Amino acid sequence: MITNIILIMLLTFASTTTELIIPQPTSAGIDGEWRLLHENIGISPMHMQLLHNDKVVMFDRTDAGPSNISLPFHRCRHDPFDYMLPKDCTAHSILYDIWDNTFRPLSLRTDTWCSSGAVLADGTLVQTGGYNDGDHNVRTLVPCDDGTCDWVESSGYLTEPRWFSTNQLLPDGRVIIVGGRLQFSYEFYPMSSISFYNSSSFLVDFLKNTSDGVRENNFYPFVHLLPDGNLFMFVNVRSVVIDYKQNKVVKHLPPIPGDDPRNYPNSGSSVLLPLDENTLVEPEVMVCGGAPRHAFLDIKRDHIFARAVPTCGRIKPMDENPSWEMESMPIARVMGDMVILPNGDLIIINGAESGTAGWNNARDPVTRPVIYHPNGPPNTRFSVMQPGSKPRLYNSGAILVTDGRVLVSGSNPNPFYNFSNVEYPTELSLEAFLPPYLARENDAIRPEIVSLDGGVMEYKKPLIVTFTVLKYLKLSRVTVRIIAPSFTTHSLGMNQRMVVLKEIGNVSFVDGSFMQTYYNIEVVGPSTAEIAPPGYYLFYVIHAGIPSPGMWVKLQ
Repeated sequence: MITNIILIMLLTFASTTTELIIPQPTSAGIDGEWRLLHENIGISPMHMQLLHNDKVVMFDRTDAGPSNISLPFHRCRHDPFDYMLPKDCTAHSILYDIWDNTFRPLSLRTDTWCSSGAVLADGTLVQTGGYNDGDHNVRTLVPCDDGTCDWVESSGYLTEPRWFSTNQLLPDGRVIIVGGRLQFSYEFYPMSSISFYNSSSFLVDFLKNTSDGVRENNFYPFVHLLPDGNLFMFVNVRSVVIDYKQNKVVKHLPPIPGDDPRNYPNSGSSVLLPLDENTLVEPEVMVCGGAPRHAFLDIKRDHIFARAVPTCGRIKPMDENPSWEMESMPIARVMGDMVILPNGDLIIINGAESGTAGWNNARDPVTRPVIYHPNGPPNTRFSVMQPGSKPRLYNSGAILVTDGRVLVSGSNPNPFYNFSNVEYPTELSLEAFLPPYLARENDAIRPEIVSLDGGVMEYKKPLIVTFTVLKYLKLSRVTVRIIAPSFTTHSLGMNQRMVVLKEIGNVSFVDGSFMQTYYNIEVVGPSTAEIAPPGYYLFYVIHAGIPSPGMWVKLQ
């Protein structure tokens, strides 16, 4: 009843039309397909996170002026420190249901502009930092299905102001919060009762030494947890491996070739490629896109928009002598989002071909996604997809959802919500991109998970997965994969992670008839929490390169 009331009020109070569009059966072709889900969700999200109840938390900043969706029950936010609206009766966060294609407003007390987040092992979303009176705050949201959950805010929790920082979930369940504007340090959530060196914040010279003065080029560091428990950290053009427990750099890696910065505002993107436990695990990090070193100042001084960086680099940080393997994308791109797909491919989506991140700093929107096949031969790894109809520039984002679609939202390259007399108006729509594996012609070989041992997976413990498929291809490999969904903002998918589970034996026939046949595959839970930190993961069976619809599993 509460959910229905909130939804009715949401549709009533929104100042622009909200059209509900129910997703139809997928029909993506070899170059994918775009679907418009809503023309107006009320906000232009710059942050997104999928939760284990298939709801997506989306939120913007609070100081961009009123949004297009009201808070429920005539509530208003009162913040005397807000630069724009000390009294604000509009919402700047929503909760979206991927199955019902509906959403409701959520309440934020202080500014979440350019913040960071992670999901804890129990499924709670933790958001850290922001701007102004929100830069020391932590906000949490516990998933619910009854329409009552909302943000809970802890003021002044953080030791340092965290604006443009990065979060990474750790093996012990804590979250490390790294960097931020003029913050060359890291700290933890929750805070430890025992602090190293009698401090709650730990300085990192590497973060300070990678700042380019007025250009900075070191916001939102790329941070990935490695299988040995250390952190890979990439800033500007340089990267290191750091032992965060001892606050010590244990390895300096070579700079990425080209001397083009990849972090905000030059805004490339980065992922940890899938970890396969059927082989010797060799972690490999990929960094794509960005802008030339001078690009940001060229825009400010001369209104010149330099062409984005067209290259990607891959490096294995745990190798004895790591080096970058470089390749070129078919389209140069800045502010692209990199999302790991269930079959192990990557999609690079959103962004521009010229300029940098920031307000009105980009031109030539890139509306064509590309899919990258990490295990393909060099120079054949990219496939260009169907173009979208909407520019997705600064403050846009993309995330994977359970059924294999990629949700795309946001884009506000303006200081405030602006829908007219600007080159790229604020975008309030929500779309989905359907990768080629969702094409109808793949239905016969698309597996479907029938049972999953109660939805719980334990480290190093066997797990039997029963699945069905209409046309089983004996010569094709079946793999089982888990994905930690990302907290996405500013072209960075924090905590995004895929593990290919170790297989025990071959696929076995269980039972079947002319219409439906059942098979079993036995796999083993991840070997360590460094490979996969505890928490909720999307679980997929892949047959002939085609993923099943996902299911949720809790790793413990």
